[in-house]
Amino acid sequence: MKSDRLLSILLLLQTRGRVPAHELAQRLEVSVRTIYRDVEALSASGVPVYAERGRHGGIELLAGFRTDVTGLTADESRALFILAAQGAHAALGLDAALGSALRKVMAALPAPHRPAAEVTSRRILVDATRWKSGPRRAVDLETLQDAVFADRRLRLRYRHSGEREPHTYTVDPYGLVAKAGIWYLVADRRGGPRLFRADRVRSARVLDAPVRRRPGVELADVWEALRQQVEETPGGVEVTVRVRRERLDMFVRITASLLSELPDDAAEDEWVTARLTCPSVRAARQLLAFADGVEVLAPPEARADLLAAARSVTELYQ
Repeated sequence: MKSDRLLSILLLLQTRGRVPAHELAQRLEVSVRTIYRDVEALSASGVPVYAERGRHGGIELLAGFRTDVTGLTADESRALFILAAQGAHAALGLDAALGSALRKVMAALPAPHRPAAEVTSRRILVDATRWKSGPRRAVDLETLQDAVFADRRLRLRYRHSGEREPHTYTVDPYGLVAKAGIWYLVADRRGGPRLFRADRVRSARVLDAPVRRRPGVELADVWEALRQQVEETPGGVEVTVRVRRERLDMFVRITASLLSELPDDAAEDEWVTARLTCPSVRAARQLLAFADGVEVLAPPEARADLLAAARSVTELYQ
């Protein structure tokens, strides 16, 4: 919209001083002619802006003119620019809005704080995606967002992990959560909290019916309850292993969610003892990926299951 563009020009000039017309046109994705028309519109509305032509010319505000938007401290400005680096905006279609917001924030900062904010945006980068996470299915968050912000129920076709056919659910969304680069829909189904990975949603449709959330319950509350369910699963099988020291770092990194006791990495022995809590005896089979770098010591049924699995693999290649 033209009004948004005029405000962006005003804030850019206030932040940068003199700016060439072609740079403004490039930043705002319009023609240079449009920029000059916008400058005329600003001037007609009482903003003391003028254009200077020539090699070193540009568009500039009259010295001393400022819009009255101040109040952020240096630490607050740094926090905002670090938050802006977290990368969720692209998935939500808010990249353009982010750029506009940052221009407004920069213009709102007291002059002494601007250098610190600019340095923060160049020196701090937050990448929430895990290393070597592999290719992922494209995620379309538009319909999920529509339901969340319109407070409407959702009809989902959703495929669970390990299943080939999707299920159909009617849910009451609380909101969207991005965790380690993966988006989740947090919703109630039949009054109980549920977690849906956005990349497993095969289709979604916003219903006319208003959402039916539990009174007084917010997104953060439901997320915390679901997070605890995932991370603090009760029970399981205690598995004791020994790990070759040269494989210890990788072992800890890969099995971090199962470790019940951190191994002692200060000793000089070739082998280090560690303890895991696995969901089942069969779940310990993932340790076969370490080949002779990890040996299961207990319980006996886990050793027997691993031996049977190893024999089955051997038979495939004979």
